[in-house]
Amino acid sequence: MVKKAVTNSKLSVDERMELIKRNTLEIVSEEELLNLLKKKKEISVYCGYEPNGPMHLGHFVTILKLMDLDKAGIKVKILLADVHALLNRKGSKEDIAKEVNNWKKTIKAVGFDNAEIVLGSDFQFKEKYQMDVMLLAQNSTIQRGLRSMQEIARDVENATISQLWYPLMQVADIKHLGVDIALGGMEQRKVHMIGKDMSKVMNYDFVALHTPLITSLKGPGQKMSKSLPGSGISITDSYDEIKKTINGAYCPEGDITENPLLQIMKLIIFPKFEKVEIKRSDKFGGNLSFGNYSELEKIYSEKKLHPMDLKACATEYLEKIIAPIRKNYEK
Repeated sequence: MVKKAVTNSKLSVDERMELIKRNTLEIVSEEELLNLLKKKKEISVYCGYEPNGPMHLGHFVTILKLMDLDKAGIKVKILLADVHALLNRKGSKEDIAKEVNNWKKTIKAVGFDNAEIVLGSDFQFKEKYQMDVMLLAQNSTIQRGLRSMQEIARDVENATISQLWYPLMQVADIKHLGVDIALGGMEQRKVHMIGKDMSKVMNYDFVALHTPLITSLKGPGQKMSKSLPGSGISITDSYDEIKKTINGAYCPEGDITENPLLQIMKLIIFPKFEKVEIKRSDKFGGNLSFGNYSELEKIYSEKKLHPMDLKACATEYLEKIIAPIRKNYEK
């Protein structure tokens, strides 16, 4: 059963905090977030996505986190970072414009009706914005800019000046979107910390919220990426493609460290479903049912669940999530 939305008006501060903290690795800082929840009536959050290629499972981690924040009564803004994508050499203006339209359709297909979608090009060419980026540039070293882009940019060893401009724009985005919280995967941490350290320079502060990264389906050593064959799954993949990719994924028996299948179960499937069932024949112990991820992890760590049964389960539940999105995406 798909989990139902929580009624925001009935949530206490502690309940809102619990929703926000679920499946996050870090909040900078938790004290600042708690003060926001106690003292500010209207709180907003943003997460930015480069519109290049279809949404994939890695994106789902932050999308589902945004849905948690929405349930916690926080206004959600999704930045489709078309200018960032251009600076980061992700395609021509025409290519990126096509992807922007695809992403708008995908966000609608995901069922995220409450989010405000903003394009970077809607505000990033304004004088006040560019002056803030220049102010950040005056107060940032080239070395720190390079470090912040290590997990974001292509070919960072040969980074262009435009790619160094990129993290400064991300910091300016937070101020000019007027949000209280910046959400991103852990690869965004170094960028967010530039913003936190430059809060006095920018005369603007915020809370940074970081989610885990799903390990490549090919195994530890890199994050999930659809650009690497066999590494990830996108919302345009067919059922057969999902099954093939999952069946070939890294998933050592009993190993709960850097196991991408378990990460998918924890970060994507359990947040969407109240109960997860794994179907097995009686000779292999019969069906299993789990109400939360911890129960599944325990059984798997004890080698009471075979990797192929876990993979079959993940395939079926991913198809339940992706099929309606794929159908609407194609319209």
